[in-house]
Amino acid sequence: MPTINQSHSCQTIIATFDTSPLTCQDLLEALLSAYEEFISKQPGFISAALHVNDAQTRIANYSQWQRREDYQAMLRTDEMRKRNRVINEMCKSFEPVMYDIVVTFG
Repeated sequence: MPTINQSHSCQTIIATFDTSPLTCQDLLEALLSAYEEFISKQPGFISAALHVNDAQTRIANYSQWQRREDYQAMLRTDEMRKRNRVINEMCKSFEPVMYDIVVTFG
């Protein structure tokens, strides 16, 4: 489970996927498969969460990695490049962005 805490030194990735109600479930299943079978087993992986909006037009993915280099290395693998080509076909666009936690409340 992701832990969001400003004292937690990790690389945070928030990726958003623009999809449609017709392809949302297929895209979600592809992402679940990628995490269960591959991503979660990669060096530096800490945790992740998937979120779907109520209209099923957006999927947000929050993931944490020990270092940004760990995340980048995972993306460069043949396995993930193959999976990302399939994922790209199921959405209008997707954008992973790296963030640092600055402050938390609550």
